[in-house]
Amino acid sequence: MKNNQYALKALLIIQTIGLLIYTVIAIHNDGGNFFLRAIEFSQSLKWIGQFTLDFNCYLILSALWIMWRNQFSTQCIAFGIIAMILGIIVFAPYLLYLISKEKGDLLRVIAGKRVH
Repeated sequence: MKNNQYALKALLIIQTIGLLIYTVIAIHNDGGNFFLRAIEFSQSLKWIGQFTLDFNCYLILSALWIMWRNQFSTQCIAFGIIAMILGIIVFAPYLLYLISKEKGDLLRVIAGKRVH
């Protein structure tokens, strides 16, 4: 079980660092107006638009999970929205935090106080 947690933690760290680096390069090369580009992609009705729409659905679900896990507190609604906008750059560190806070108990990581 511990090896699985180390693998998950390593994956989350790699994803966070990788996306941070990629984001800096993308901003340098394409500017900071991601939302305009995402809307353009989604309206294209091509594979890049399909991927963008699909990815946004995942982001919305991850935000809703954050809000649900934390019983829709005002603070966590705001955090969920931030995580939805910034994606894995926020979501992966949040999962790392939860894994540490819940001492590796993945059921509690997923359900929080909702676990009886």
